[in-house]
Amino acid sequence: MSDLTIREERYDGPAATALIAEVQAEYVVRYGGPDEAKVDPDEFAPPRGMFLVGYLDDAPVATGGWRLLDDGPKGEVVAELKRMFVVAAHRRRGLSRVMLRALEDTARTAGVRRMILITGIKQPEAMELYRTSDYDVIEGFGHYAGYPDARFFGKVL
Repeated sequence: MSDLTIREERYDGPAATALIAEVQAEYVVRYGGPDEAKVDPDEFAPPRGMFLVGYLDDAPVATGGWRLLDDGPKGEVVAELKRMFVVAAHRRRGLSRVMLRALEDTARTAGVRRMILITGIKQPEAMELYRTSDYDVIEGFGHYAGYPDARFFGKVL
């Protein structure tokens, strides 16, 4: 499938920062602006979160992270998936599935019961990834709740 090496790193570390800048630039192309949801790098640090960077031959090519949410239903431990991204030159190779599984596994190990996320209609490949990874459409939440282009997904881990 892939030779992706996944490392836990800080959200504001150099490799993560460079890839997050790429994903934000892609949001500008696709949506006309960057993701405006509030993000604190410390939210992606254990024990309340995690950020992963995937490498091919020591080059950072993929990212993803999760952060705990404090408003899970009935005390359920819920995390939000953020910044799932694979650089364009390495797409269609299964790297996003490898990253998604790693994120789910680390969240599950940390006690997360449900993973939720926001994507958009101009990211059909992302929506297909989540649909084919057993994520269901859920009610809107967070900064983009009510945005007509936003799509919300969730999965019991």
